[in-house]
Amino acid sequence: MNKKPRHHPQEENRMSTTAYASEPAHANQFALLTQRRFGPFFWVQFFGAGNDNVFKFAFTVLVTYQLQVSWLPASMAGLVIGALFILPFLLFSATSGQLADKYPKEVLIRFVKSLEIAIMLLAGWGFMHQQVPLLLGCVFLMGLHSTLFGPVKFAYLPQHLSERELTGGNGMVEMGTFVAILLGNVAGGLLIAMPLVGPTYVAVACLLLAVIGRVLAQAVPVSPATDPALQINWNPITETWRNLKLAHGNTVVFRSLLGISWMWFFGAVFLSQFPSFARDVLHGDEQVASLLLVVFSIGIGIGALLCEILSRRHVEIGLVPLGAIGMSVFSIDLYFASRGLPPSTVALTLGQFMAETAHWRVLADLALLSLFAGIYSVPMYALIQMRSQPTHRARIIAANNILNALFMIGSSVLAGALLSAGVSIPQLFLLVGLANAVVAFYIFMLVPEYLLRFVAWVLSRLIYRFDVKGDLNIPTEGAAVLVCNHVSFVDAVLLMAASPRPIRFLMDHRIFKVPVLGWLFKLGKAIPVAPQKEDPAAYEAAFREAAQVLREGDLLGIFPEGGITRDGTLQPFKGGIAKILTQAQADGVPVNVVPMALTNLWGSYFSRVELAGGEPTAMVKPFRRGLFNRVGLNVGEAVPAGAVTPDALRERVAGLLA
Repeated sequence: MNKKPRHHPQEENRMSTTAYASEPAHANQFALLTQRRFGPFFWVQFFGAGNDNVFKFAFTVLVTYQLQVSWLPASMAGLVIGALFILPFLLFSATSGQLADKYPKEVLIRFVKSLEIAIMLLAGWGFMHQQVPLLLGCVFLMGLHSTLFGPVKFAYLPQHLSERELTGGNGMVEMGTFVAILLGNVAGGLLIAMPLVGPTYVAVACLLLAVIGRVLAQAVPVSPATDPALQINWNPITETWRNLKLAHGNTVVFRSLLGISWMWFFGAVFLSQFPSFARDVLHGDEQVASLLLVVFSIGIGIGALLCEILSRRHVEIGLVPLGAIGMSVFSIDLYFASRGLPPSTVALTLGQFMAETAHWRVLADLALLSLFAGIYSVPMYALIQMRSQPTHRARIIAANNILNALFMIGSSVLAGALLSAGVSIPQLFLLVGLANAVVAFYIFMLVPEYLLRFVAWVLSRLIYRFDVKGDLNIPTEGAAVLVCNHVSFVDAVLLMAASPRPIRFLMDHRIFKVPVLGWLFKLGKAIPVAPQKEDPAAYEAAFREAAQVLREGDLLGIFPEGGITRDGTLQPFKGGIAKILTQAQADGVPVNVVPMALTNLWGSYFSRVELAGGEPTAMVKPFRRGLFNRVGLNVGEAVPAGAVTPDALRERVAGLLA
């Protein structure tokens, strides 16, 4: 029995997207700030993250330096405040995910911002009267505020942004969050340090930020509920387990959740050790510790913003391995940069620290590892938003928040155990860098799509200068057959680089014997097809699997010439394409056919070329066309399957070549 055709997530997302998503295309991600569908939301989350950190850091400084509380030692204050803030993520994320799926998101955003005002009124009274128990309670409540906002924040974006905007939008949110954290810490520390009036100023600032957030929330556009009939399960334990099982149902999404949680594990190790690293290893004062936080935050923000440029405004998960490589390389180098630093008997001021050139390598490593962490995380967030079923998206995000909290707690426990066992802070950074390489490799083997997209990204940007025209004709939802001329052994890899979605390729079985490429195509679940006369059973099995790809609403790639051209010209199309389309029509699957043409690839290293006295051969004389030679892909308009014949398709591809 045939499987029921499933809707691609983008199709359901498009049906639930508001009219604001139809606003004119923007020049870059910063232009989103001028549009109502994104601007108010961005500033709401920016001021919310800033307020969290003004409050938390001011409170930490208050109980560490200004108040003497016998039952809360200064050495434990930061740990207790951090734990209280994270606790609601474990307790209430499952419930908040349900609420974000059941109710309109603009309603929830306004409720959360009103709650923030109430919490800040309590916290303001606590600051002015130095009521530590009340302030600890407010830390928990602000954690609850962030827990409620988290699933709404990430489920909101795909409702208002197209696939081409999702990476840039997530990059802006990631950058905004870390800048807000940085500014919040700086402002909180400066305000609470003011003699006599510090607590009052902090109270006023926190309340003012909350009010600004609530005013901005009023401008957030309508964002309809994705599952209004959902019955809320108020039991956090059973619902947490249910959310994790729900996320586990989509392998790529679940492994991406684990990948993001690992990034938080990785980042938490560095953030938690900055004060000790600055004092004990770099021999710097408090200003040096603050500098490390500034460099780390700016690095994350720049990396997040770079994703839109590096991805050519698509959700490009090929950037994730690039980010993982950079995270490992520069965290390992940070260990070596931290060895042999100039000794100092007194704490170095910021100026003295910067005067030592050896310290610049430390700062560069820190900036680059955080930059690559930003490159690593943004595509994963975008992929989760794009691949999650819209009716369950907020609950998937809630599952991510739960995993993030667990990984951060695990990070603190493991780092503490290693340091207690005598591991130095630079050695801890080295171990985390090595562990990151192992974890990344494991994830990429479990989800080969990351590795395949990385290879495609490298090939299309570092080996060739790949120019794609008409990429908007590649559908972001629904079943489609991509039909292309066959010029080289890497044609499939280049098509992967041009497509925002995974492609299953129908390929000549002999190409799987090519070293490295054959392994990559097997990882990508390409479908081997043998000539009917050579192996009838394998031939029929390949076309059955191809039909199943279309029934599942995915993209199928085919090279109808049946083999790589030997002279650079377009060969006649075989009958396989007609067989595929006939079967799709018999299954009742609406399928479009997208003609494509690879240009200027003939004569390159991966294409066949005639050598004196022999058959045309590929992969000889690697630099015969030099480095970074330009190749192109022209994508034509989609054609309904019923209006297609092999000869007509060949004419369309030939026209694109011309």
